[in-house]
Amino acid sequence: MAATSFEIDGSVMEGGGQILRVSAALSCIHGASVRINKIRAGRSTPGLRPQHLSGLELVRDMTGGNLEGAMVGSTEITLTPGKIKGGNHIADTHTAGSVGLLLQVALPCALFAAGPSELCLKGGTNAEMAPQIDYTIKVFKPIMEKFGVHFDCDLKMRGYYPKGGGEVVVKVNPVKELSPISMTERGTITKIYGRAFVAGVLPFKLAKDMSTAAVRSIRKEIKDLYVNIQSLQEKDKACGNGNGIIIIAESSTGCIYAGSALGKKGVYADKVGMEAAEMLLRNIRHNGCVDEFLQDQLIMFMALAQGTSRIRTGPVTLHTQTAIHVAEQLTKAKFVVTKAEDELSTSDTYIIECQGAAVPNSNF
Repeated sequence: MAATSFEIDGSVMEGGGQILRVSAALSCIHGASVRINKIRAGRSTPGLRPQHLSGLELVRDMTGGNLEGAMVGSTEITLTPGKIKGGNHIADTHTAGSVGLLLQVALPCALFAAGPSELCLKGGTNAEMAPQIDYTIKVFKPIMEKFGVHFDCDLKMRGYYPKGGGEVVVKVNPVKELSPISMTERGTITKIYGRAFVAGVLPFKLAKDMSTAAVRSIRKEIKDLYVNIQSLQEKDKACGNGNGIIIIAESSTGCIYAGSALGKKGVYADKVGMEAAEMLLRNIRHNGCVDEFLQDQLIMFMALAQGTSRIRTGPVTLHTQTAIHVAEQLTKAKFVVTKAEDELSTSDTYIIECQGAAVPNSNF
């Protein structure tokens, strides 16, 4: 795609930071400048938050590009990227802003860099409204391998709300091209496991209570599998106080799903465990091959892959619809969403198909 310029309305559809991340990453990969206005216009605190700013500064640095209007609270930015370089880059939100969301904007760029990248990402590793780092490592990473993407994710320190202080080092090798994926056969659930954790001054009993409640909830519906949720007290590798749980299910065809929840002041630990279990079960019931949180994260990679990708999902989320909208504006990819009509589908099962607009990596 020739160097050109795009304008994106940051308030459309889901209207959040995701529009920013997808637009910025695709802008860098295609070497096109992008102006994003009305950023998070409908949110209670509109404009850029620290984690959004850190993500934009990270991809600016990765490309040696230019970023205008970037400050906390800004509702309009212009990113003019240069050529994506490899090397070492650091991004620090200085808050509990999610390192998982920093990776969402940086990883696609690193795949099309001139050489290997090492990204040191600092902030919150287990934050509300964002993928927990455990999700990134246990669910997102193995599914990305189906596209031919390999990266190492070294969790140095966990960081919890409100201070953050977490650190993750991600090593990424560039790819020649992304392979299309096909995930349309669910198979049977073969394994359920997870971790319930407490950090800081919180008592270990909270981890046990979350785990016990989660196992009890799952067993009501899935009786024939051993559910292995470890209870852990994090001492040395955690900054701040926090508790939470993530439960993962794997299928016979390599599908991976998760349910997770974080503890909050005044919320009983068993309620946190039950919430995570219910989220997992909800994502198993629809007979799709990806859960509601992986759905939208795969859209950009489907758009960049060489050929036709297909994924079987549950209800198509607004995040996913938004990612498709932005990807179609910034690439030549074409998406089609249809209801799944086979005997295993429920009223909530869909197929998302994408004819990818491959990016020839000129760095090879």
